[in-house]
Amino acid sequence: MKLARNLFTIALSVMLLAGASLARAQGFDHSHAAWNALLAKHVKTFASGNASAVDYAAIKAEHTALKGYLAALSAVGEADYGKWNKAQRLAFLINAYNAFTVELILSKYPDIESIKDLGSVFSSPWKKKFFTLLGQERHLDDIEHGIIRAPGAFDDPRIHVGVVCASIGCPMLRPDAFTPEKLDAQLDDGMKRFLADGTRNRFDAAAGRLQVSKIFDWYGKDFEKGHKGYDSLKTTFARHAAQLAATPEAQARVRNGDYKLEFLDYDWRLNDIRR
Repeated sequence: MKLARNLFTIALSVMLLAGASLARAQGFDHSHAAWNALLAKHVKTFASGNASAVDYAAIKAEHTALKGYLAALSAVGEADYGKWNKAQRLAFLINAYNAFTVELILSKYPDIESIKDLGSVFSSPWKKKFFTLLGQERHLDDIEHGIIRAPGAFDDPRIHVGVVCASIGCPMLRPDAFTPEKLDAQLDDGMKRFLADGTRNRFDAAAGRLQVSKIFDWYGKDFEKGHKGYDSLKTTFARHAAQLAATPEAQARVRNGDYKLEFLDYDWRLNDIRR
């Protein structure tokens, strides 16, 4: 009887290990379905779909669902991540940045007006280590600057319309998760929507001024790497002249670089639907 029990215990252990191995083999859910469901319910678009606001209160009410998705992100090891293709890795990182940013906001919500309230004169909210990713304790800057923007990793300037720091001045948080199959189209769409939002990017034809987000000042060099045809800010704006300017004449001026470039002040207020 004792031998039978031991054999049963061994067999059960083998089955559990096999099940765990099968789960790992099946891998991470690259559809990001759990995150997509939260975004679809709690991100509201406006300004002809070119801007969005987040219902943080509603997400906080579903905090368990968010935490489940974050746990799935944190469970991915560096070895598995290394086996993924580039689109799978970038979609994973952008979604992780955005989801962990929401988690950071919820840590003090509703008692904050800006993500900057989570830092101080001596500490940055983007350098606060509060989660594990790819086997290491990390902060948000690790994802954006340490991994995504690492030279040679992706070199895609369009990531700046993907990662969203919970602020009105940021590009919109999409109401859908980034996925490998749609990633390229989603980033292109994000660029168009961001540059079409006149509160953050616009051409003042009367004054001859192209007024754009401070993002293009901070990360201008990322738009000089030639990825997907983005080899300078000038060519970037020329490509999106139809979004930046209202008339054919004004669009031609943007394409020809006939403007004085100005960077707008950044609005760090929380992108909360209650505003």
